[in-house]
Amino acid sequence: MTAIDPLVALGVLIATGVTDAAYVFFNAAVGARQRVRAANWSAIWYLLSAFAVISYTQNAFYVTFAALGSWLGAYVSVAWLSRRPGDGTGRHP
Repeated sequence: MTAIDPLVALGVLIATGVTDAAYVFFNAAVGARQRVRAANWSAIWYLLSAFAVISYTQNAFYVTFAALGSWLGAYVSVAWLSRRPGDGTGRHP
């Protein structure tokens, strides 16, 4: 196994985090039946995932950073989507 490049590791973490956020927004757009928004998020999702896949196939340890980025991206984007202005609870009726 080759050495881990911290910049590539950070890039994989960020790329997968943003990829999962795009996936969450894609699903939200599909659920809301917004065709153009869903198509845009789908394209962004695939473009972002390409960097991470190419990076971690060179060294399997980068999958760890991909998993962490994926978790963070999904968590933050769902938290952001769950916000409800005004009441501070983040819950929808």
